[in-house]
Amino acid sequence: MKRIAIFAGSSSGADPGFADLAAAVGRELAGRGIGVVYGGGRAGLMGALADGAREAGGEVIGVIPRSMVEREWAHDGITELHVCETMHQRKAIMAEKADAFLALPGGLGTLEEIFEVWTWRQLGFHHKPVGFLNAGGFWSPLLNALDAIAASGFLSALALGDIVVEQELPAALEALSGRII
Repeated sequence: MKRIAIFAGSSSGADPGFADLAAAVGRELAGRGIGVVYGGGRAGLMGALADGAREAGGEVIGVIPRSMVEREWAHDGITELHVCETMHQRKAIMAEKADAFLALPGGLGTLEEIFEVWTWRQLGFHHKPVGFLNAGGFWSPLLNALDAIAASGFLSALALGDIVVEQELPAALEALSGRII
């Protein structure tokens, strides 16, 4: 795996441990020689992720819509910053540049991004693995809801079993790497 797209919150969340986690993920990926592709922001978990990776000498590629750059949300200390026009373009560029996808804690944007690439995988638009870093059980309520959706017949067991869910980054990276075609 050369690069992984990380979806994470643009805010830091209520627990300072979330930012520590994001920075640690960035450092760990850099230490393993894995580049980070992310949303290009300088704040929140996105900024902590990018800063952690850069401080450890890693490659960090940001992709951000022009309107967000104009609001001064872009990170100016990363390896590459790709400015696009729309969120749709952002996600397409990120998907093109990444070998796998992983969600850290986040909100609506994180959910929208990870669900879209997971849907694309299910539809055969790509074959790149998708996962959730369930550190501290952050994603457990969502995963329980997905189990209920599957039990109701709206999500196949195959699709549900296709995602990687791990509490620790090394295990998540190993599982994602094992699913790269």
